[in-house]
Amino acid sequence: MLEEHDRVVLTDDAADPGPKAGDVGTIVHVHRDGEAFEVEFLSLDGHTAALVTVSSSQVRPVTAADITHARDGWS
Repeated sequence: MLEEHDRVVLTDDAADPGPKAGDVGTIVHVHRDGEAFEVEFLSLDGHTAALVTVSSSQVRPVTAADITHARDGWS
């Protein structure tokens, strides 16, 4: 079960414009026993780029096989 402070990967776009599938964020709040999560996405300089609510089906845990990737904003 995912918990606060876990890093997660989006499996579907969260919003348009906004975080896209593959973006990595951190759970900052768990809703309804894990049915949904408030996830914070940071820019590489440490500023909050987005704070969104996503369903549990829109995220998965980060794994050791994942590779981070940089892209410019929400484009």
